[in-house]
Amino acid sequence: MISAAPALTPSRVWWSAVRPATLAASVAPVLAGTAIAVHEGGPRLGAGLLALLVGIAMQVGVNFANDYSDHVRGADSPRRVGPVRAASSGVVPPEAVRRAALGAFGVAGVAGLVLSLATDWRLVLVGVGCLLAGWLYTGGPRPYGYLGLGEVFVFLFFGLVATVGTVYVETLRVTPLSILMACAMGCFATAILVLNNLRDLETDLGAGKLTLATRIGRERTRLLLLGLMCVAFAIPMAAAVLELAPVAVLLVLFAISIAAAPVRTAFTTSAAPPLVRALKRVAMAELAYALLFSLGLLL
Repeated sequence: MISAAPALTPSRVWWSAVRPATLAASVAPVLAGTAIAVHEGGPRLGAGLLALLVGIAMQVGVNFANDYSDHVRGADSPRRVGPVRAASSGVVPPEAVRRAALGAFGVAGVAGLVLSLATDWRLVLVGVGCLLAGWLYTGGPRPYGYLGLGEVFVFLFFGLVATVGTVYVETLRVTPLSILMACAMGCFATAILVLNNLRDLETDLGAGKLTLATRIGRERTRLLLLGLMCVAFAIPMAAAVLELAPVAVLLVLFAISIAAAPVRTAFTTSAAPPLVRALKRVAMAELAYALLFSLGLLL
């Protein structure tokens, strides 16, 4: 007997729109950055918690803004497979999704302002840049997410800014190790988006949404995914060789088994459901990577 699909309720739709499976892209950089701050001898855990709040609120805001803007622009095809889109669900009013995006950005802005005033007022400029980039990703008159530049945004803000920023607000220093690990976190966050765009490649093409995957094609996008994972795992080895971190950080290599499965899936299928699972697996791999790195660094 085939069971019926769960009914769409407002709470279920909102939770799906948050994209909880991918929130590791916000948590992992703060975790790795805090471990670096402890290793450098100057952690300020209150600042780290505020950085975590900023990161999560920014990601939720971007997710809601993307949900709303894709609906307005007609980029949500009925053939699309993946988490329920709130604005297109018919359960939640699109304007409510827009207000939720602005609310999440507001939380990120207030937390970021407090963090900046408590550490370095110049970070206000970085925060304004983050908020603008988050909204203009798929919003505004010429969204850069529709120009194949989404991966650049994710690498920059969920990798470099999130990780180096965490280290800076906790230690007031930018170190070579923080920059290296920021690149690793950026690779993982970008890989999540790459898999998302691989899943939606055909529907995005049909809707005229030009992501990087639609521009370079499926095979090159798969190679990009493989390259991102290889670079992410090469970085801690480079840090150990350059004596920027203890050899124990090579514990991150145990996360290869988690990261390998979604890469294999991307190379063996173009079906959407397995790619949805692969995307969640990469998020798990990023979190495991950050945990193992932190453990190795602090041993």
